[in-house]
Amino acid sequence: AAAAAAAVTLPHAAFASEEKESLYAPKFVQQYDDFTETPEGWSYRIVKEGPKGGDAARVGDRVVFDWSGYTIGYFGRPFEAKGGPQGGAFDKDLDYSRTVVGSGSMVKGFESALVGMKPGDIRQVVVPYGSLSYPPTTDGDATHDQVGPKPTTFSGQRALNFVLDNPRVDRTLLFNVKIMRVDKPNGKGGFVRG
Repeated sequence: AAAAAAAVTLPHAAFASEEKESLYAPKFVQQYDDFTETPEGWSYRIVKEGPKGGDAARVGDRVVFDWSGYTIGYFGRPFEAKGGPQGGAFDKDLDYSRTVVGSGSMVKGFESALVGMKPGDIRQVVVPYGSLSYPPTTDGDATHDQVGPKPTTFSGQRALNFVLDNPRVDRTLLFNVKIMRVDKPNGKGGFVRG
């Protein structure tokens, strides 16, 4: 898993010059030809499909996942990265992230990308700034406790907030997400481990 997460491939960028834009609703500087754009406005690319079988995530399922995030619109800076230096002070006791799909606890574009993924699947997801991305940090969630995924380091949080709070840069984000497990609801308020 660490080798797959360490190999980060940024999408091929093509410049959009003929699209109309305004000062208050600018079009993104880049389009990603190797990604599939959804009707909602986020884009994805299937990096790897998991083994055959396994249940696909649906709204209401609890999904256990590993992720990394990059400020793709601003020099591709990582705000959550895997596969860094190992040993000593660099070792992190990282746990996988979890969310209930449809709960609203994750960025909308990221949460929508989880639907249909199976254990072992890896996707790259491009989320434009706006309603599909993190809410403005001025809304009181600068630590990303209410809407995640939350960077695990203070420096990652600072890098993400710098881009989100800066209207002069392209605030498009890239997420790499790998599904580890899909837990189905048991009908009693809990989940059956997938």
